[in-house]
Amino acid sequence: MKEYALFLGCTVPVRALNYEISTRKVADALGIKLIDLEDFSCCGFTIRSINYNASLIMAARSLAIAEENKLDICTLCSACTSFLTEVNKEIKEDNKLKKRVNEDLGSIGRTYNGTVEVKHFARILYDELGTDKIREKVINPLSGLKIAAHYGCHYIKPSEIYNFENPEAPFTLDELIEATGAISVDYENKNLCCGGGILGIDEDTALKMSKVKLESIKDNADAMVLVCPFCDIMYDINQKRIEMRFEENYNIPVLYYPQLLGLALGFNPRELGLEMNRVRTTKLLEKITER
Repeated sequence: MKEYALFLGCTVPVRALNYEISTRKVADALGIKLIDLEDFSCCGFTIRSINYNASLIMAARSLAIAEENKLDICTLCSACTSFLTEVNKEIKEDNKLKKRVNEDLGSIGRTYNGTVEVKHFARILYDELGTDKIREKVINPLSGLKIAAHYGCHYIKPSEIYNFENPEAPFTLDELIEATGAISVDYENKNLCCGGGILGIDEDTALKMSKVKLESIKDNADAMVLVCPFCDIMYDINQKRIEMRFEENYNIPVLYYPQLLGLALGFNPRELGLEMNRVRTTKLLEKITER
């Protein structure tokens, strides 16, 4: 397997250490080498609507750092993936933009020639390793476990820059889930946004959006699995708040895909950071051990 520069972004190191821990465990077990580059910073997505040029240079700087180290980028956050990929595409296809970006980068002694590719860790697992190879590595099949896949927005959109699956009928996360031996269940409202994008502006509406999906899966799945730290903020970290706000009781465990895969690869829950998940996974783990 090739080596990748691991781009953690802002949210993962602060609010999703369980995602990082489980990703590193799984990557090591599968022969994927993740390299830490200390110069990486924010991808720029968070200020895009305020100052697009500044966000563009922030993204280009990270691309340049990876290029200097002759590495493609592996991301964990879907928004980071989307924005870095979008900026990368624009720079590669627009020579005038590329020249202007490099003029700005030149002021900090950097340049970007457009040789880097950006891939979400889940896409690396699906495209580079493949579900058949993952099945071969599984030593603890999660047979009978019913999992609801949450794709979110930025893992598959904007579709014109990814062009790998229909955003209205995504399938890769479902197939990755089933590679662990678990059952990926279909459910109503599967393609809905988590609401995280408007959490800071309209909390009530954001929580209502998350509630819709929790309602859809509460009787259909043992857990939700996702691949984005901000989606996790809505479904895991804020699940208790949703329950209190709307007088509901869900108690739905929410796992990052590397945590689910890690269990199938034989890692114990602590090695995968499951004790950091806000919604307790005790009953879910009991179902796995009782099989």
